[in-house]
Amino acid sequence: MNSGKVLLGVLAGVAIGATLGILFAPDKGSTTRKKIAKKSDDYANELEVRFNEFIEGITRKYQNVKEEATQMAEGGKHKAESFVEDNT
Repeated sequence: MNSGKVLLGVLAGVAIGATLGILFAPDKGSTTRKKIAKKSDDYANELEVRFNEFIEGITRKYQNVKEEATQMAEGGKHKAESFVEDNT
């Protein structure tokens, strides 16, 4: 699943939940605001965790590609050196 779509879905869910909480709240306004603030904090924390996981995944993939490219370059260098030595 596309991470951008997940992020957009989470943000839309937060907005919809907050709106519905305000519209259908049986509690006093101050109590409702506290509940909404707590829920939004919970969602923000969850979003932060998921974002950090996403960034860590990208970082790992980048490191793997970088290592593979370095290994390929070193292998090519050794082959070129061997070729030059064999032909001189």
